[in-house]
Amino acid sequence: MRKHQELRVWQQAMDMVEQIYQISAAFPDEEKYGLTSQMRRSAVSVPSNIAEGAARGSSKDYIRFLYIARGSLSELETQLLIGQRLSYVNDVTPTIELIHQVSGLLGGLIRYLQNR
Repeated sequence: MRKHQELRVWQQAMDMVEQIYQISAAFPDEEKYGLTSQMRRSAVSVPSNIAEGAARGSSKDYIRFLYIARGSLSELETQLLIGQRLSYVNDVTPTIELIHQVSGLLGGLIRYLQNR
């Protein structure tokens, strides 16, 4: 198993991707290339950037990719709320909570890497 796969933040980000795919599967067909696609790209970007950063040779590079992952989380949260406003999804609370958990874990990992 690769090192990033052992990280709780990566594991929860992968769970989040699954939730986003399930939620967005119910979106209207006209959103296939719009909001659905954008949400999925944002969600997939999070664990992907965690993995890519972990594979880099320096903490500085790793931290940079973790910040990119955190930016993707903010995008995803906004897109999810847009989906709710458009009545594509009803209760986004559990997914928003997971997004916040992943964000908190990212922040902790960033602080750890900055201080070592």
